[in-house]
Amino acid sequence: MSQKLEVIKQNVIECTKCDLCQTRTNAVPGKGNFHSDVIFVGEAPGRNEDVRGEPFVGVAGKKLSFALEEAGISRDDVYITNIVKCRPPKNRVPTVMERDTCKNYLNEEIAIIKPKLICILGNTAFNSLLGGSEITKFRGKLVRKDNQFYFLTVHPAATIYNQELIEVLKGDIKKLFELITELKNGNEIKVDIEYSS
Repeated sequence: MSQKLEVIKQNVIECTKCDLCQTRTNAVPGKGNFHSDVIFVGEAPGRNEDVRGEPFVGVAGKKLSFALEEAGISRDDVYITNIVKCRPPKNRVPTVMERDTCKNYLNEEIAIIKPKLICILGNTAFNSLLGGSEITKFRGKLVRKDNQFYFLTVHPAATIYNQELIEVLKGDIKKLFELITELKNGNEIKVDIEYSS
């Protein structure tokens, strides 16, 4: 399994499928525990990620690590990735074309890891994976689509500009791991939104 993820990682690092390859310093493949019950999916790498070639290593990453620690989870226990694997210039939102071009990498990561839950961080990931918008309205909710569970929360970067959201993120991450525990114990969990494909 880890070999398959290694192949994806190499493919991401060498990728030249869209124009972002011309402006990036490093492509940023997903990283973490491939036995994880959850995959966290953000928008795209930022400046620190672009320099280091790793996801969520900047300020937003620290906020995510903090929320995980508050829930008693080590960052090493989870898998973290993004919709788009290269930093868009000036941290702009990735275009639909860029997201579509990058989609296969994420689909492959999900297929290999087979997480119980995919945690969607913020609007771009919400839109890309489920066609949704207004994450603040739907955060904290559990979604099911094609027999895959998704959990919605704010992007950790949003907590940098809005301090109140750090409590929201912490609460959501706690709830996320409670849901994972229920799923692992074989219990029924209440789905808030059902998508038919």
